[in-house]
Amino acid sequence: MKIYKLFFLGYGTIGRALTRLILEKESEIRGRYGVDFRITSVATRRHGLALDAGGMNAAELLRLAESGHKVGKRSFDENNLADWLLESEADVFLENTLTDRQSGEPAVTHIRTALRRGLHAVTANKGPAAFAYRELRDLARSQNRRFLFEAAVMDGTPVFSLFRETLPAVRVNGIRAVLNSTTNYLFTRMEEGLDFEEAVQAAQTIGIAETDPVADVDGWDATLKTAILAGVLMDHPLRPEEIAREGIGTLDPRAVRRARAEGRPYKLICRADRTAAGLSASVRPEQIPTEDPLASVRGTATMLCLTTDVLPGLIVAGTEPSPRTTAYGLLSDLLCIVRDTQKD
Repeated sequence: MKIYKLFFLGYGTIGRALTRLILEKESEIRGRYGVDFRITSVATRRHGLALDAGGMNAAELLRLAESGHKVGKRSFDENNLADWLLESEADVFLENTLTDRQSGEPAVTHIRTALRRGLHAVTANKGPAAFAYRELRDLARSQNRRFLFEAAVMDGTPVFSLFRETLPAVRVNGIRAVLNSTTNYLFTRMEEGLDFEEAVQAAQTIGIAETDPVADVDGWDATLKTAILAGVLMDHPLRPEEIAREGIGTLDPRAVRRARAEGRPYKLICRADRTAAGLSASVRPEQIPTEDPLASVRGTATMLCLTTDVLPGLIVAGTEPSPRTTAYGLLSDLLCIVRDTQKD
């Protein structure tokens, strides 16, 4: 039985959801892939550092973290990350800290450090792929390792693996998408009669909006995701600040309801299109006709519409995103690493 040792940096909602999913599918993973995932380190500012190269009790880690207790007695200092990686004997680094929308740091540095130490790197963090995709991809290749981030866009709905594994030699020429669940939910609730503040409160109640929802409302989350899609699927690196961005906070709920009634509802549309000058990209609220597939995306659902050189219309959609669906994106990346390793 091949053992893959895992190092978690950050152990919040997504990290814990991944642990539960690994425990739930443990026998299936062993039977199908002949491998076992073993957590050898959890490092987090809130819960401290737990490290045991022999492996830790995953259920006990969950119990401690979810009860608010420290998972380890050692203090957290990210300057020691390189040494921790070595001590943990980990094979895969899971970076799940908060996204810095201005630079992608410190997550970019975290992943760079892990790759240089010879670990594979998997993340749900949008920053590394948005700000440093080519650098980290090339570094991973030079180390014969993988840098994967399926969960960074559309929560684990297959996007990058779809192209990597099933769509060879396809050239993406255009992207149109609804990628931010929170703003789409806000539009839906405003169309149902709520004002903007009430819609935000409703989103916070069901757990899809932060206490300060500025990253969603101002279009930052969608912009980071657009930058990732442009860089990975279109092979055209764009820094997030190069993407024209407009949020939804200034829209009058009455105008949102009127637009739906008139058959041209508002959506926060992410676009990227090849042009003679290179690539044009934007994130802004747009009115679209009801026959447009994106107009059917309600609540927390997301949808990606692609124009390619051989497939004129390709659509990928996801519904009901949750920590579990995001965790599945991480798990699918882990299993991709397993399959690649077994081929070698």
